[in-house]
Amino acid sequence: MGNRGMEELIPLVNRLQDALSSVGESCSLHLPQIAVVGGQSAGKSSVLENFVGRDFLPRGSGIVTRRPLILQLLSGNTEYGEFLHCKGKKFTDFDDIRKEIEAETHRLTGSNKGISSVPIHLRIYSPHVLNLTLVDLPGITKVPVGDQPADIEYQIRDMIMQFICKENCLILAVTPANTDLANSDALKLAKDVDPQGQRTIGVITKLDLMDKGTNAREILENRLLPLRRGYIGVVNRSQKDIDGKKDIKAALLAEQKFFLSHPAYKHMAESMGTPYLQRTLNQQLTNHIRDTLPAFRSLLQSQLLSLNKEAEEYKQYSPDDPARRTKTLLQSVQHLAADFEKLIEGSGDKVDTVSLSGGARINRIFHSHFPYELIKLESDERKLRREINYAIRNIHGVRTGLFTPDMAFQAIVKKQISRLEGPCMKFVDMVSQELVTTVHQCIRKLSSFPKLQDETERIVTTEIQQQESKCREQVMLLIDIQLAYINTKHEDFIGFSNAQQGFNQINKKIVARMAGNQVIRKGWLTISNIGFMKGGAKGYWFILTAESLSWFKDDEEKEKKYMLPLDNLKLRDVEKGFMSSKFVFAIVNTELRNVYKDYKSLELACNSQEELDSWKASLLQAGVYPEKVTVTSPPTPSIALSLENFTDPQLERQVETIRSLVDSYMSIIYKTIKDLMPKTIMHLMINSVKEFISSELLAQLYALGECSALMDESPEQQKYREEVLRKHAALKEALAVVGKISTSTCTTPMPPPVDSSWIQPSRYRHCACHLMTSSPPSLATSGKPLGRGQAPSAPRVPAHIGPTHSTSTDGLQHLTGQPNRPPPSVPR
Repeated sequence: MGNRGMEELIPLVNRLQDALSSVGESCSLHLPQIAVVGGQSAGKSSVLENFVGRDFLPRGSGIVTRRPLILQLLSGNTEYGEFLHCKGKKFTDFDDIRKEIEAETHRLTGSNKGISSVPIHLRIYSPHVLNLTLVDLPGITKVPVGDQPADIEYQIRDMIMQFICKENCLILAVTPANTDLANSDALKLAKDVDPQGQRTIGVITKLDLMDKGTNAREILENRLLPLRRGYIGVVNRSQKDIDGKKDIKAALLAEQKFFLSHPAYKHMAESMGTPYLQRTLNQQLTNHIRDTLPAFRSLLQSQLLSLNKEAEEYKQYSPDDPARRTKTLLQSVQHLAADFEKLIEGSGDKVDTVSLSGGARINRIFHSHFPYELIKLESDERKLRREINYAIRNIHGVRTGLFTPDMAFQAIVKKQISRLEGPCMKFVDMVSQELVTTVHQCIRKLSSFPKLQDETERIVTTEIQQQESKCREQVMLLIDIQLAYINTKHEDFIGFSNAQQGFNQINKKIVARMAGNQVIRKGWLTISNIGFMKGGAKGYWFILTAESLSWFKDDEEKEKKYMLPLDNLKLRDVEKGFMSSKFVFAIVNTELRNVYKDYKSLELACNSQEELDSWKASLLQAGVYPEKVTVTSPPTPSIALSLENFTDPQLERQVETIRSLVDSYMSIIYKTIKDLMPKTIMHLMINSVKEFISSELLAQLYALGECSALMDESPEQQKYREEVLRKHAALKEALAVVGKISTSTCTTPMPPPVDSSWIQPSRYRHCACHLMTSSPPSLATSGKPLGRGQAPSAPRVPAHIGPTHSTSTDGLQHLTGQPNRPPPSVPR
């Protein structure tokens, strides 16, 4: 069987199994092994017992194997078994092995036919075995029994798929000779994951139970219903033999006699039977291990390399050393300060490409949210003019005024300035919340030390609250300063002499002319209210300029659908629909005209709140302001009377003058507030908190007087540290084992491909498939085909398990999948 290095290959892989079993699936390493697949009562357990030469597997009616059994056979001088979950305990009585398998199965699955995919590891040493590693899987069942779920068939097939879909797994497809081979569930599942047949070996059992006059000669000669690796026939003990305690050695002699004496099989008796199957599997597994070793070694090395740095740190780590605790505390605070500064100021390392965070979110509040809140303060035009009207008339009192009173201007301006308090306080709240969120994001890295994490969070959050309070006081001071003196000599203030010129409209037109057709924003938007009437909302490429909003068919900007002038347009908020994932805003006309064709409004939908806010800010920049939605009650008779009598032309001119003056002065205030608020918050909150974390946090933690207790590790961190060290040691041991393997050997070549299109794959596949029209011959006949029913359905597997085309390279035609069942989770 090749040189000594290759003869020791399977025991070395078994050592790899042990080395990596301590770290479980977290290593994502699939070691070469043989999976035994077949239906219930196909004879899988008997084949395995024949390999060992002992009765050690549970028996009974229905589903007996309810957890995968990873069976490692090792040649040795003495005969005993060991379970991985019972380390150090040797089982010399094979009846005890059977009882332990049953007990361990019941521990996870209960006693009423439930199943579990968690494997049982059993190693058997014996002078009568060849080195093999096999996985005994539950038999494929059709009907649930006991408290089994209704989809037990699919659960079992899913479990089988988890093993046989791995490229490092050889498939031993066991089929009884007294059933229709073309309907073999084992061969169908193997075909799904191994369409070329490179790792599928057929085993035919119960040859002695075939009807008289029939045989499986052409099948075993691989001439009828061929497989690439062919078939091996075996004869197991009957139930009568098992009940009569027939010795397996005697059964193997009877098997040999059967093949030597049977006229259909005696010419190939040397390539039939359990001993030959055992030698073949030993050779095939050895070859398979040799072929997969290079990739396996590379995977081991890459995983070890990724753990090296962390493992070295943990090796030097002594959790109870006071010096180590002090150093870790200092380093933790330094890292926290550096992480906080990077999030606030921005950094090139580990850039978040999924969402905004830290300083970017605060920047959006500075330049999008806050300006938008200020624009929303713009009063309803009728209400503002009415207030100016009442102010002028109340200042004149019983006299008729000849001149526009500046006191009315001051009264209205002060009222408008006072209203700034709400948006400014909301601005402070939003920045404060973002600071807290950013701190939490940084502090999460201290989760290894729960007490340190809690105390740090408490101290920094308290500091943020204190700075927020100072910032609120400063904001109120800014507003009070603006209220203290109305500077009508400001260089940007139009003054009374220019108030009649309609400053705002003229200014807006000048700005628009200066901007020309400058593009403010481009992007995809969905027109939701128009598409709804035509069978669905539709997305377009929108371009916003200072004068218009245009949309195109796509971002190539060749086919323009429409251009909407921005004159007399307003923004309107639209509530998000209950079932909608979109964020919507509307554009309406202030003169109640149609915005687009026959539609009074144009509802535009975005994919996120951030995108919605950004579009609103861009529309503000273009001069499209939010619509002021007011809930008005019917006017009282006195108000109605006063409005009706408001026909004095002189009063109207005074109202218009003050209205222009208020707009001019408030634009100066808005500009000043928009400039000062971010600066105030940056100085009093953001920079102060950043400075506190970098220079004062450590001192406050020391002041608690519990530095040692602060650095107590969490149980999760201890477990993680131990797992990393254990995984690192296991990978090093595995690499050492692989390094001892010699890969030079004389091996049997892969047989040439055969036409296996007679196998109908199970309906596990995503691809569109159809039934084969011809019925393959039955195994229970001597070359005469028998009619058969359609193969039972099975759940689908993800497309990566098998090829996705409708016909495989060996001529296989696929069956139609079941669309209503979700595909099982099959790891690769």
